[in-house]
Amino acid sequence: MTLSSLYRDSLSLFTDLYQITMAYGYYSLGIQDKEVCFHMITRKNPFEGGYTVACGLAQFIEYLEGLRFREDDLNYLQAMKGADGRPLFSEEFLDYLKELRLQITVHAVPEGTVVFPYEPLVRVIGPLLQCQLVESALLNIINFQSLIATKASRVVLAAEGQPVVEFGLRRAHGVDGAVSASRAAYIGGCVGTSNVLAGKLFGIPVKGTHAHSWVMVFEDELQAFQGYAKSMPNNCILLVDTYETFQGIRNAVHVAGEMKARGERLLGIRLDSGDLAYLSQEARRILNEAGLKDAVIIGSSDLDEDAIANFKEQGAKVDMWGVGTRLVTAHGDPALTGVYKLSAVRGPNGRWEYKIKISEQLAKVTVPGVLEVRRYKRDGEYIADAIYDLQMGLEEPVIIMDPSDPTRRKKIQGGLESEELLVPIFEEGRLVYSLPSIEEARERCLTQLKSFHPSIRRRISPHQYPAGLEKRLYELRSWLITEVKEKVG
Repeated sequence: MTLSSLYRDSLSLFTDLYQITMAYGYYSLGIQDKEVCFHMITRKNPFEGGYTVACGLAQFIEYLEGLRFREDDLNYLQAMKGADGRPLFSEEFLDYLKELRLQITVHAVPEGTVVFPYEPLVRVIGPLLQCQLVESALLNIINFQSLIATKASRVVLAAEGQPVVEFGLRRAHGVDGAVSASRAAYIGGCVGTSNVLAGKLFGIPVKGTHAHSWVMVFEDELQAFQGYAKSMPNNCILLVDTYETFQGIRNAVHVAGEMKARGERLLGIRLDSGDLAYLSQEARRILNEAGLKDAVIIGSSDLDEDAIANFKEQGAKVDMWGVGTRLVTAHGDPALTGVYKLSAVRGPNGRWEYKIKISEQLAKVTVPGVLEVRRYKRDGEYIADAIYDLQMGLEEPVIIMDPSDPTRRKKIQGGLESEELLVPIFEEGRLVYSLPSIEEARERCLTQLKSFHPSIRRRISPHQYPAGLEKRLYELRSWLITEVKEKVG
């Protein structure tokens, strides 16, 4: 359990006030048990990229399993006042919350799944009040971790097979921001983290060297390096740019010789400033000439996917990248555009009644129905995704249409290999999902990315992957837009 380790055993008040006021309204009107369907989707890929990596499901599951209104939660709600000074919530409603136990059914894409705009990451079906209550926590958890996992995957792709370690703890947005970022970065492809707490909670490999302050404490750099080598003979990586980088490298070579005489080995050096392309080339030359060809060079210093790609284009001899601030703060795109919208209400006849929210911006018009995503593969490569309504089903050959551009459509022939992306998580409040390990989630991300055409993974101006609404669903959406606009006049 990780949420409770950081906070408490119930996060029932981890929500926006309007979720609780709406829940009270549903209860007051007697419609709290009306069966509804909500979906979480993203409207665009972050970082102007070609994809999004879904992440955070494990924490959302933990949140749902522990969702209870404790006595102190209810006391807090009881003390809340309306504009007239009277209690905001009735005693009957608070008693209802006290006994509340989730009965929702949840389907979601497994962590590490590569997804695209308008595809549901999570589908929630159940009593209206309960589906409403979980919105804010769901969006907080999934949006942030998916954002960081996507950023990490972009950094890892830029490194072209060289390992990337997440170093962002000290600049992350708070305790949970740091811990969740470390977890998401690992699922996105990083090989480890400097964050020891994240290592303990999630089993992520923890990696690190020493700071400039270690060097500054001693009389000179050589003495500092010698002291660190004696203290950490089996984990010795020396930070060489506290004073003058080339002298630092030479001092590291000197210490490496002393370690070798003791039967020990210098693992490598770290460069944390300056022109990493030039400095790493010279460092590699010096290390090689000293017979230290197996000593690794770690590069850090405000890196991201663009900086790494630039340094590699210049011939940098960096073996491992330490990426911190710009990874854990999602530099370039501070938030994922994930939203949670009502899409269907169960009618008196047992069939789903379609619901839609319209907007002057086509991108903000929702998709009606109880949605699923079918992903098609040909010759080992993913070629298209069809978003469809379970009540309507799919008819082959499938025609998909871009939700924001009706001129973009694709015909998918029958008989192709395919898979449904959403899997059962909870059935009427009962957990039915065997949670994969963090290693399995990470492997899913790396494997899925390899299964898309390289143009989808491109860092700059990626190709738009064909992920669209099944034609009849698209037409239903268009009809509902027209009907709603005619009603409001």
